[in-house]
Order: sequence, then structure tokens, then C-alpha cells
Amino acid sequence: MVKQTLTTLVLAAGALVSAQALAEPADYNGTWSVQLVSESGSCDRSANYTIAVEDGRVRYLPSGNEARVSVSGQVGPGGSVAIGVHQGLGSADAFGRLGAGSGSGTWKVSMLGCSGRWTAQRRTTTAKR
Repeated sequence: MVKQTLTTLVLAAGALVSAQALAEPADYNGTWSVQLVSESGSCDRSANYTIAVEDGRVRYLPSGNEARVSVSGQVGPGGSVAIGVHQGLGSADAFGRLGAGSGSGTWKVSMLGCSGRWTAQRRTTTAKR
């Protein structure tokens, strides 16, 4: 369960990336659907998640009774994304770029030897509460 949640969050976080170089972090506000795909290691092969971006801050939107997870990260000017996901003693990192409507990047869970790619699609321009 911890492995699956970490993989999911890391990929979701990574999925918020873009190619616009001059955009402000608020330009990425909204709800994003993120798909994570494992390319190596023993993590789940793929997973889908929802995240919210508000004024450059990223937060995870759980869809059910997932274990407690802490997501911290930012969308910077130009859409650059850097996110850390923590659950218990485990952690994962995701990096990438968001554009106006989509994004992509990479993720890694070092303690499990997992890594892969993420993609994101913007669903709304307003983040859910």
C-alpha cells in the first residue's frame, strides 16, 4: 500500500509540467489529471491521480481512503515543476514542466528503486477545495 501510494503521488506530482517560458505560477491554477507510468523497479505499472495547483502550490486530491500522504511542491515561472511526496519513512520526487493544458516529466522513488514518466492534462482552471 505504501509503495503504491508513493508511486501514485510522485507521478501525479510530476505530471504538472509545461513549455511556456514566461508564464506566472498562477497561470497553472486548476485541477490536473496525472498518469504515472513505471519504467523500472517494483512499483505499480501505472496509476492515475488528481492534483490541484493554486498560485504555484501543488496539493494532492485523494480519491478515497488512501494512507496519509504529504505532498509539497511548486510550479515555478515557465511551468517548471518540482514536487516531493512523503508517506511514513518513504519519499518520492517528481520533476517536469506544465503548459497551458498539459505537462510531463519524470518521477523516482529511490528506496524502492522505481522510476518512470508522468503526463498531466488540465481538467479545470479552478482548484477544488
